[in-house]
Amino acid sequence: MKLVVLTDIHNHILAINQIGRTLMEADYVLLAGDLTTFGNAQDAQKVIDAIANYNQNILAVPGNCDPASVATFLNEKKLNLDNQVREIDGYFFFGIGGSLPAPGTTPNELYEEQFSDILNQLRPKIKEPHKWIFLIHQPPFNTIADRLSADRHVGSKALRNFVEEVQPLVYFTGHIHEGHGTDQIGQTVVVNPGPFHYGNFAVAEIAGTSVNVELRKI
Repeated sequence: MKLVVLTDIHNHILAINQIGRTLMEADYVLLAGDLTTFGNAQDAQKVIDAIANYNQNILAVPGNCDPASVATFLNEKKLNLDNQVREIDGYFFFGIGGSLPAPGTTPNELYEEQFSDILNQLRPKIKEPHKWIFLIHQPPFNTIADRLSADRHVGSKALRNFVEEVQPLVYFTGHIHEGHGTDQIGQTVVVNPGPFHYGNFAVAEIAGTSVNVELRKI
């Protein structure tokens, strides 16, 4: 299975044409949140339409900068993976949108307790963790993906603890623009492609329990 992963697009749709061939080659395109910057359903539709010109197999979660109208649009288009499980080709895709409270105020935020509640409901569904693929806007704590600087990590401890316990195959994330890169929590591969509005994205090849990730830049 070949996946193209974009995050933190922030309305930057012009560059999508530059990766059109790569999008066409993917089995699925995953969007890890912040399609817009405090936008609306029309803004989200422009992003989705630009990608769908090349590939209509899209799964997404809203980010902390995506208001409720964006999530509503994704629901209407049956693209929203937020707190949903989709089985595709023997793998189980699960997503969570939003983030921990950010500096200032953003429209889609959760507290650690809310992440824990979602994960506690998910736990009984996970029978074969090596077949699970997470798409979660908020990165887990203490990885490359949540690093603002060498000594400052701002990820979720609830998500970190859950990944340590369950060990899904791969965890695609975003949110922290400085945190682009790949890391591991035990056997789980953690990927923050970096913000697409700076030209960053990731291509992942998944076969069995093997995950090969290439970070790319336009």
